[in-house]
Amino acid sequence: MQNSAVPVIIKGEYKGSLRNEMTHLKSNNTIMTDAPTDNRGKGEAFSPTDLVCGALAAYMMTIMGITAQTHEFYIDETTYEAGS
Repeated sequence: MQNSAVPVIIKGEYKGSLRNEMTHLKSNNTIMTDAPTDNRGKGEAFSPTDLVCGALAAYMMTIMGITAQTHEFYIDETTYEAGS
């Protein structure tokens, strides 16, 4: 069986001053990262570790959403908090 999934392509650029800009090429959505203040950054955007933590939380909610759709129950508007 052939896998027809297209890989997600993210293009990134280090902007200097501990900041990165990343673009999701399919949607053209762009995010910036900034090192936290306790690690020589300005803390003016998500830190890379914030994104990892947030991505894990979003991943877990996505799996829960798939399960909710499969079993026909409602979890829309469920909120969560994640910290790194």
